[in-house]
Amino acid sequence: VELAESGGGSVQAGGSLRLSCVGSGHQYTRYCMAWFRVRAGKEYEGIASIDADGNTDYADSVKGRFTISQDNSKVTLYLQMDSLKPEDSDMYKCAAIECPPKAWVPGLGMGYSYWGQGTQVTVSS
Repeated sequence: VELAESGGGSVQAGGSLRLSCVGSGHQYTRYCMAWFRVRAGKEYEGIASIDADGNTDYADSVKGRFTISQDNSKVTLYLQMDSLKPEDSDMYKCAAIECPPKAWVPGLGMGYSYWGQGTQVTVSS
């Protein structure tokens, strides 16, 4: 599975962006997916995840401001980011893994099999 993010850019504080992540080459129908941001270019922070049944989880740093959604049939993931802050500036990457029913799900952890290259988000004050 190859993942490609888009939608990043520059925005002023308080603004919004919507990130997309489109998967290709997939053969399975149930995927758990997540968004990460890469802090200081090397530390990955899981910020939002969604499992194949639509259950979501968010890091405290983005809860109430970001919304994750998924089109599982197309392995497409979205992240609506509102009320952006300068500290949200980072490279954002999506991740995915096949999720059979009742299987362990990575949530906000690093246990994903497929990763995108990332899209840069810059929030100015």
